[in-house]
Amino acid sequence: MEKGFHVAVLGATGAVGQQIIKTLENRDFPISKLSLLSSKRSAGTMVLFKGEEIIVQEATPDSFEGVQIALFSAGGAISKELAPEAVKRGAIVIDNTSAFRMDESTPLVVPEVNEHALHNHNGIIANPNCSTIQMVVALEPIRQAFGLKRIIVSTYQAVSGSGTAAVEELMNQTKAILNNEPFTPEILPVKADKKKYQIAFNVIPQIDQFQENGFTFEEMKMMNETKKIMGMPELQVAATCVRLPVSTGHSESVYIEIEKGSITASEIQNLLANAPGVILEDNPSEQVYPMPAGCVGKNDVFVGRIRKDLTEDKGFHLWVVSDNLLKGAAWNSVQIAESLLKLGIVK
Repeated sequence: MEKGFHVAVLGATGAVGQQIIKTLENRDFPISKLSLLSSKRSAGTMVLFKGEEIIVQEATPDSFEGVQIALFSAGGAISKELAPEAVKRGAIVIDNTSAFRMDESTPLVVPEVNEHALHNHNGIIANPNCSTIQMVVALEPIRQAFGLKRIIVSTYQAVSGSGTAAVEELMNQTKAILNNEPFTPEILPVKADKKKYQIAFNVIPQIDQFQENGFTFEEMKMMNETKKIMGMPELQVAATCVRLPVSTGHSESVYIEIEKGSITASEIQNLLANAPGVILEDNPSEQVYPMPAGCVGKNDVFVGRIRKDLTEDKGFHLWVVSDNLLKGAAWNSVQIAESLLKLGIVK
């Protein structure tokens, strides 16, 4: 491999890990050595990177010797165990789990929104929740121009957010129903919860486990992470997170209230048409609006259906769509790594 950095990917055989490897290759990230790591169960798998076969190794603390950038996507418990070990050995960890997101000393970063926060890292940088990332990318330009007081979001989330097994479950259930065959739901809404429900031809208003306040952990993640990323602890945010029978691509219906009055929908459209990481698809007369099927494999956040609320002068509605495995996970992680290089934080 060429001149560059010693990079490790933990969770290399998972859905997000595979996308991270693909994204590193697509972006031609400067890598001198790539270490692919996983659980004992997945170790030994061969992965192709730039035409070279790399054997996935079992992750141990010593796997991070000499590693400069480590991209973690193997679950919160493993991150809590191995991220400090990687940092001890000199690596900067970009963690794609919820393990460190709300930790006060860990920056939670979406480069289009708060890249500057990377300067304050203590070895670990948290990658936000997939549904949070796409929403803040769409809302940050609006916040900068017109202020932001309130967000009410309803999500329409793809099953790949629960991993590859959930996508298989969706496909198998769909076939079973079409062929009039019996099936037993085993994964969704939450593997650790008692009840399992069908996802094919259905909508499940539960992502992650319920908290005492009636919101799910996913909803609380969206609400808390948005405030942290935007640096607005007083921001009013409410979320309802819903799982749909879509394999990839999260959609969101977002209602916002801004601080400035007498702003038009076209002013917000013009703002987003030129915003970093955003693609505006908004022409109702031609039925142009974003859909998950059109965003798969793309790094951007797609925004459409921008309209002013009919009763609240400062209220606007938006429809936001993105590939949850890319901008929602792998691409945002690699983008953080690119920002570390750009800012000279990793040399």
